Amino acid sequence: METGLRKFRTLFISDVHLGTRGCQADRLLDFLRWHEAETIYLVGDIVDGWHLKSYWYWPQPHNDVVQKLLRKSRKGARLVYVPGNHDEFLRDYYGTHFGGIEVAEHAIHVAPTGRRYLVVHGDNFDLIVTQARWLALLGDRAYDFSIMVNRLFNSIRRRLGFGYWSLSKWAKFKVKNAVNYIGDFERTLAAEAERHGVEGVICGHIHHATMHHSFGVHYVNCGDWVESCTAIAEHHDGQFEIITWTRAERLDEREPAAVAAQAA
Repeated sequence: METGLRKFRTLFISDVHLGTRGCQADRLLDFLRWHEAETIYLVGDIVDGWHLKSYWYWPQPHNDVVQKLLRKSRKGARLVYVPGNHDEFLRDYYGTHFGGIEVAEHAIHVAPTGRRYLVVHGDNFDLIVTQARWLALLGDRAYDFSIMVNRLFNSIRRRLGFGYWSLSKWAKFKVKNAVNYIGDFERTLAAEAERHGVEGVICGHIHHATMHHSFGVHYVNCGDWVESCTAIAEHHDGQFEIITWTRAERLDEREPAAVAAQAA
């Protein structure tokens, strides 16, 4: 088990969905304890305004995540919030700062290699969201239901000694239309990166963490903190890494500094 604090040049986090029962805020909070960066991009759908409008759900771990991010800002990290469709209420505040967090429509991230990346949530390039909002809302409810069913199913699997299995992830790669949707989304975002004259794009929205160069630019998706619990980390040499943080609990819940001090 890792006991040391990992420090990066940049972290990219998307699709946390604070305010929903599916959000794995405890794991994100643990991730934030053990990872630091000079800049943190919040790449949309951090807070789920859609869900909170119909049903208020905000337990302490969700508040702890917000406080942890604000604390990182106070300690000198630059935080840039690029809203998505679920936190679209923040789109009225482009160019403003909340507790040291910048709110921006999109951002251009410059890697130490000089390569430039468009940072955007990605929902503006999803025809379901832009042209059929009612269908997007219906799909969101269906996704919530699948997460609930998946939790029940996995609780049984744990009792039987089996590991975690994702119903929605299985469906994405087994249903042809879902696979085509992901491919079309990635192709459209790559084209948008080319339109901006940059070499890559970093996004979220479809809850599928990946990195590739299939469409002529470096496509990077952050994944989510509902199922996969993934983030993108940029090392100081410009290399990118997908970090998956899915351990159910840590043996030592103390802050990294305390662990390091004791080890010394």
